[in-house]
Amino acid sequence: MSLRSFHIVFVTVSTLMFIFLALWAFLLTEERSVVSAGLGILGIAGTVGMPIYGVYFYRKARNILL
Repeated sequence: MSLRSFHIVFVTVSTLMFIFLALWAFLLTEERSVVSAGLGILGIAGTVGMPIYGVYFYRKARNILL
């Protein structure tokens, strides 16, 4: 597995973990607090940001020979 492929897999797994973090913070946790809300917001930001970064990286790394 090349470094580029590993990076794409890593971005995908990170996105899935951010989705889980957002779902856990807003739907699964029984204790509502500022910390869980902050983690949920972080999860949403990561859910949006990681795929954008992944597409940016894929386009940039397409022409790089690793």
